[in-house]
Amino acid sequence: MDAAKQQMFINRLSKVYKHIGKLARKQQVTCYRVYDHDLPEFPLCIEFYGDNLYIAEYKRNHGMTDEAHDDWMEACIETICSILSVQKENVFLKLRQRKPGRLGQYQKVDAQQHEFAVSENGLQFIVNLSDYLDTGLFLDHRLTRQMVREQCAGKKVLNLFAYTGSFSVYAAAGGASYVETVDLSKTYLAWAERNLQLNGFTDEHKYKIVHADVLQYLQSIPAQSFDLIVMDPPTFSNSKRMEDFLDIQRDHVRLINQCLQALTPGGVLYFSTNFRRFQLAADELQAAYIKDITRATTPFDFEGKLFRWCYKLHKAE
Repeated sequence: MDAAKQQMFINRLSKVYKHIGKLARKQQVTCYRVYDHDLPEFPLCIEFYGDNLYIAEYKRNHGMTDEAHDDWMEACIETICSILSVQKENVFLKLRQRKPGRLGQYQKVDAQQHEFAVSENGLQFIVNLSDYLDTGLFLDHRLTRQMVREQCAGKKVLNLFAYTGSFSVYAAAGGASYVETVDLSKTYLAWAERNLQLNGFTDEHKYKIVHADVLQYLQSIPAQSFDLIVMDPPTFSNSKRMEDFLDIQRDHVRLINQCLQALTPGGVLYFSTNFRRFQLAADELQAAYIKDITRATTPFDFEGKLFRWCYKLHKAE
């Protein structure tokens, strides 16, 4: 690795970790992002999950041979472990390459052995840093989850496109009277159920898991069924199990209005999307009040680097 570029990476990582690590300790946050493509020459995402470190390389045309790329990554890992004071055996690497090469030592493949629970705001979540595209916990919604938790007491909550159910756990912890968790993936729904059980939420009638295509499911929900809904859909989806494909820019008006119909008077919808060019068609929505809470839900470790939108929509009383 070029010595000047390596020093540049050392300086940058040391600087951001000093700042972000301090904030994490102050707020008692154990899962957070340290570095995210700060330097174009080092297109990495680096995140702490408790004592473990997750490193993902963004896909790019780096022009290196497999061997040269392995050497580069090894040097990066050495640097990262040194600065962040992490043992190499606690590093999980997600490489965007054809063959794992000798870096396979970091590519943990046994799902059961390399799942572990992490803590966030007093709640426990199972993460897997090796076997899936994502880890099981979206760190950028840490504040949004807490916001939902604080508004759930005694309410009926619906979590759509629920992934591993972190919003459902927060809703249950906030004292929700009923929580429904909906997703098309049986794998993620089983994960969500385990997250609920891990936190002591085991009543299957009170905490319902629903395997369904959200686009179809929303059409079947009776009006005024829920007090609070969370909807964080993918930007685009054309799963074979879906009757139609999802394009969030095209479909958000229909989806949001269906959610508003399913809400009780005065109910609230939290809607989020990762589509960078997203434009909310506010004039077509049947909400009494819409608030952009993107900045309010941006955690300290994502400031200036968060490319998602988040809205809070209120139904008329």
